[in-house]
Amino acid sequence: MAVEDGVLKAGASAWLEKDRRYVWHGMVAHEAARHPMAVVGGDGAYVLDAEGRRYLDAMSGLWCVNLGYSRKELAEAAYRQMTEMPYYPLTHTHLPAIALAERLSTWLGGEYRIFFSNSGSEANEVAFKIARQYHAQRGEPHRWKVVSRYRAYHGNTMGALAASGQFDRKFRYEPLAPGFVHVPPPDCYRCPFGKEPSTCAMECAQYVDDVMRWEVDETVAAVIAEPVITGGGVLVPPDGYLPKLREICDRHGALLIVDEVICGFGRTGAPFGHQRYGVRPDIVTMAKGITSGYLPLAATAVRAELFEEAFARDEAYAHLRHVNTFGGHPASCAVGLATLDIMERENMVDRARILGDLLAAELKRLQGLPHVGDIRAFGLLAGVELVEDGATRAPLAPELVGRVVAACRQRGVIVGKNGDTTPGGNNIVTLCPPFVVSEAEVQRIVDVLGEAILAIS
Repeated sequence: MAVEDGVLKAGASAWLEKDRRYVWHGMVAHEAARHPMAVVGGDGAYVLDAEGRRYLDAMSGLWCVNLGYSRKELAEAAYRQMTEMPYYPLTHTHLPAIALAERLSTWLGGEYRIFFSNSGSEANEVAFKIARQYHAQRGEPHRWKVVSRYRAYHGNTMGALAASGQFDRKFRYEPLAPGFVHVPPPDCYRCPFGKEPSTCAMECAQYVDDVMRWEVDETVAAVIAEPVITGGGVLVPPDGYLPKLREICDRHGALLIVDEVICGFGRTGAPFGHQRYGVRPDIVTMAKGITSGYLPLAATAVRAELFEEAFARDEAYAHLRHVNTFGGHPASCAVGLATLDIMERENMVDRARILGDLLAAELKRLQGLPHVGDIRAFGLLAGVELVEDGATRAPLAPELVGRVVAACRQRGVIVGKNGDTTPGGNNIVTLCPPFVVSEAEVQRIVDVLGEAILAIS
């Protein structure tokens, strides 16, 4: 909405009063939701609020605006497509969807069949349907369970929320979809098995193997895992963890679903996070960075061999009986193609890796500050776990974590925090800057976070 800066600033309070009357904000308590930041513009890694204040966005919106806020090329791609052919459903096809599906297969490093939807939640819902149907059409209809990890987030729809291991988000919404079994996460700072890195035998992965046997492995359809548990606190697993999950799935006849909704499209310093571990999933889900957040789009990618094996047939009920009105919208696909063009032309994956190394090095300066328990980084993605004290590792109270986030914002930097996840687990400040930040801006993010932590000490 184009409004003169002076007029908007003068009328900011009136706009916020209308917000209080008409807009319902998710993930925010009632009183806090009465005082939102009204963002009216963006440029590069910065956003501008209705009061005229400028902020360095160290969270890329909601983990998604990888290319920053002022890429006219993306807006122009949407405009061109909407003037040429604004909409048609993918019960048939259109050229942007075909071209983007081919490009995604290239980025994934193999041949995949791509099903488009609108959000990460939907992409995971599709993955669960495909996994169950795949086994049923191969003569194993009893394979319907999905193994997930505590603390992981896979979406807010009823199946994706059931898969999520964040039970603060499930409270008062249950019962959810049945068939989801949870296992301990690979949390090296708070190892559920009492191990330290020097004694780790990847018990967290072995537990998945045990659970499959206990549940009767012939009933397990799939395991779903992010390369890094992102919204649950940026939990980075041991190097061999994801390959071990691949091995376990193969041994038990289950599919491996890798959720790349946040980790995909260069965020981890590789095209997709699982590629850092040399693993090829059966199904890959993606969203967010696929359009740099400029338009809604998500995708579920299935290995071509699986599709040919189970779905390339004309039996009754053999086709995927799932449809999405706006999934694969032509304008969204056009923006997705333009996003990948920029990523490739400007070597953004390499840039994210280089900036990620810098962010990890800069964050080491915070180790030893009061309340800093653990620092975890993976590509251009980081979590700083805050504690009452380093000896007990007692989680810092969520209200104090909120004060750290607020203190950063007062200093002109937007950071995130994991909220409404698990009891005692909402104590991690998260960082996910756009790929367009400068080295000096990375240093500023860390400086401001350090100041904010000291401010509550």
